[in-house]
Amino acid sequence: MRALFLALLLLVPAPSLAVGGEDSAPPTPTETTTQCETGQIYDEATETCADPEEAHFDDDTRYLAARELAYAARFDDARRVLAAMDPADDRTLTYLGFIARKTGDLAAAERAYQAALAVNPDNLLARSYMGQGYAEAGRTDAARAQLTEIRTRGGRGTWAEISLRLALESGTGPSY
Repeated sequence: MRALFLALLLLVPAPSLAVGGEDSAPPTPTETTTQCETGQIYDEATETCADPEEAHFDDDTRYLAARELAYAARFDDARRVLAAMDPADDRTLTYLGFIARKTGDLAAAERAYQAALAVNPDNLLARSYMGQGYAEAGRTDAARAQLTEIRTRGGRGTWAEISLRLALESGTGPSY
């Protein structure tokens, strides 16, 4: 049943998670992950790889690069990109939490997600990732509370809701 649901999810265009600032699908690899060296991101304007701290990059560009790097398990590179962003931005905090969770530091992950939610309580992605961490740690009541929050905040049917629900069913989050 779960495999069928996931297959259908991939075939049907999912809504964007605008509230959480996150696309509904894993990022497609770009030159950032296929060509750039350690800690760099691809600059479309110059068609070269550059350091994320360079002033011409905006935080939206950095965010997409950090997201792509984090999903590719290039956590140190993603951290470098995030360090060039506004440290109080809920997207920055969400991906710092994601990286902490994926590297096994659940306490740091929870702190980062809580900080992201203090900035933006409607960040569905932070709620989903935090809930997935809770599910993985066996804290199902806390994970279900985040699932309820996602649904209450208009996230029913989004990737944030679906991935957390699947994590609750299986005890683990999606592999990406």
